[in-house]
Amino acid sequence: MRVFITGATGFAGSHLVDLLLDNGHQVFALVHEATSHQGLPQHERMHAVIGDLLDPDGLAAALRQAGPDIVFHLAGQAYPARSWLEPAQTIAVNTGGTANLLRAAVEYGRPRVVIVTSAEIYGPISPDSLPLTEQTEPHPRHPYGVSKLAAGELARAYWERYELPVVEARPFNHIGPRQAPGFVVPDFASQLAAIQLGMRAPVIHVGNLEPERDFTDVRDVAAAYLRLAEAGRPGEPYLICSGRPVTVRTLLETLIELSGVAVEVVTDEQRVNPSDVPCLYGSYAKIEADTGWRPQIPLRQSLADALIDWEARLQSS
Repeated sequence: MRVFITGATGFAGSHLVDLLLDNGHQVFALVHEATSHQGLPQHERMHAVIGDLLDPDGLAAALRQAGPDIVFHLAGQAYPARSWLEPAQTIAVNTGGTANLLRAAVEYGRPRVVIVTSAEIYGPISPDSLPLTEQTEPHPRHPYGVSKLAAGELARAYWERYELPVVEARPFNHIGPRQAPGFVVPDFASQLAAIQLGMRAPVIHVGNLEPERDFTDVRDVAAAYLRLAEAGRPGEPYLICSGRPVTVRTLLETLIELSGVAVEVVTDEQRVNPSDVPCLYGSYAKIEADTGWRPQIPLRQSLADALIDWEARLQSS
């Protein structure tokens, strides 16, 4: 099949591209010259298509050029903290860009579409509301969450009005190789890899280690996106998660063990988030029932691969 994807050079997007190519699909990646800094894989079935989420006419032309059977929309502003600094831009890209893509998909001929939002739409949750499900009422508490909630609502509106077969994916935290700094696992793994290579003193700086979160391997997440494209019910949201909470401390201790180095752990008050929700995790019962997907890759393997990835990055740089 022919597949159109936005965000192909991002963390999850790059793994989805690998999966699509491995499955024999023709992949057409939207490339925005001002922001797409990473390269696409060299492959005879990999094609770059120039376009911009905020340019409706150019986006529609890119979609027509690709002629896809399936569309995956992963591109956007991905940092909740940055959304407080750039609220209007975050909403423009994440919500407005999604609206432009959905409109272009309707005009092109209504291919199947998977829109990626986020579990960040839920906001603070009380312990008696866990695990989160698709029926949990969202209460986003930052512009990023608001932008993703609105994108998901647009997906349902386009299904109801135009019968565009669009599915919403709501991933929780995903981890593994290629993740950019600014998230907990790459921040820990990059420091430990630098210590392993003798590039820094054996001291690792951390924030609050007690919160419990739901972590899924990015390759499992990519597989979930593909299963949703194949078997998800149009107009429906699906949580993508591991179904169990893990403390940030467990992540750190496992990474230290995998690294094989002795380190001093120092709490950096600037890294401590006073608004941390103590525990947050979801249920993948709905996506499993509708598509057969469930997480496959163990947490320890995800962390080991992230550490190996950072060792290779630091050595090459």
